Amino acid sequence: MIIAIDGPAASGKGTLARRLAAHFGFAHLDTGKLYRAAALHALESGGDPGDAAVAEAGARKVRAGDLGDPRLIEERVAEAASVVAAMPAVRAALIAFQRDFAQHPPGGAGAVLDGRDIGTVICPNAEAKFFVIASPEARARRRYRELRDAGESAIYERVLQDMKNRDARDSARRTAPLVPAGDAFVLDTTALDADAVFAIALDHLGRLRIAKTPRSG
Repeated sequence: MIIAIDGPAASGKGTLARRLAAHFGFAHLDTGKLYRAAALHALESGGDPGDAAVAEAGARKVRAGDLGDPRLIEERVAEAASVVAAMPAVRAALIAFQRDFAQHPPGGAGAVLDGRDIGTVICPNAEAKFFVIASPEARARRRYRELRDAGESAIYERVLQDMKNRDARDSARRTAPLVPAGDAFVLDTTALDADAVFAIALDHLGRLRIAKTPRSG
């Protein structure tokens, strides 16, 4: 059982993915962290993340243990991740990790993966697909609060511009662009809180007749 959730940064897809995974007792993978980890390895090497060879080398160093590194939330890492994620060699280096997680999730019950190309490239045959969106302004406010809560200095206007730049790169890249799968359920979270988003997602899954016994509410 695979649930694919795609969407731009700070759209709410990660929160939804974690809640659905907890509700159904599924394993969860935030695939964006893979690209952040690759970007962090590239930055830590002293190289330019925009250099394809440096970025690919960083991607090949990524291991599951890297995904808990607190530095992944840093804005410099997020910006570099958007750059390396546009590179075919980087995506090729990380695709096997994602598909293996989806096909053999820890616990075995099922998997929820969130990212940019889960429903279109990584798991095109997923039983359920969501494409979560929100206005750039709403997403920038969320990202700004996240950074401030983490102790990072941030300026809203800069966060908003970075968000727009990242959206443009993610949507225009030739390899796995950020687009909804043809059979994805588009969920706009601009004016919704996390509880409302979760309720809508559960209702949609129910309509798909995806009935699993939840391990937690």
